Amino acid sequence: MNRKFVKPPSLRDAVTHYCSGCGHGILHRLVAETIDELELREKTIGVAPVGCAVIAYDYWDFDVCEAAHGRALAVATGIKRCRPESVVFTYQGDGDLVSIGMAETFHTANRGENLTCIFVNNACYGMTGGQMAPTTLIGQMTATTPQGRSPKAGEGWPIKFSEILASLEGVNFAARAAVSSPKEIIKARSYIKKAFSNQLENKGFSIVEVLSPCPTVWQKKPYEAMKWIDEEMVKTFPLGVIKDK
Repeated sequence: MNRKFVKPPSLRDAVTHYCSGCGHGILHRLVAETIDELELREKTIGVAPVGCAVIAYDYWDFDVCEAAHGRALAVATGIKRCRPESVVFTYQGDGDLVSIGMAETFHTANRGENLTCIFVNNACYGMTGGQMAPTTLIGQMTATTPQGRSPKAGEGWPIKFSEILASLEGVNFAARAAVSSPKEIIKARSYIKKAFSNQLENKGFSIVEVLSPCPTVWQKKPYEAMKWIDEEMVKTFPLGVIKDK
């Protein structure tokens, strides 16, 4: 019998360190599938974040370097300018990209750097203990918002950063997807392929935000976490293409 579902060549045969039900494994595969489909494996350079995906290079079988916390897009800019023939992308969580790395993200996008950014939004700080992130929902309980995030308590509102970036002239493509169901995973894959294709066509900055489950911090079973994305997260972070020049 012919096997229909096989491991992409750009995905290493490694034992995962991620928690059960985490969405990073799905996203790692989508990135690898896209790179293989576009035949970019020998010219791709990824930049890993500080966060749960800090050792993403253990899973991808192509060149990946590490950046200091929040500086992935600054590092990616330097690599792309030195090696314009390479396909350069960052893979970052909400804390890395929207919190400590907000300035680097904003100015890289505003300059219209010809880069691809994969933005993983799980609405919390997963690696450091489950604290509130810039994307934590109103009412969501975290280690630092045990009563639920509240603007009245001085904790602000969740930042819709993809919409903010989409307002910049330098941004060519911005979209938001999820990995909560096969249907949404297929959409996420199409957005990721579009973001890489744009770089090949020198169209400028592309970002794909992906809503991803964190059952451990959310204190939910994996299937409950997927359901929470569909029923709660999308109310604050609606799915779909935000900008496509």
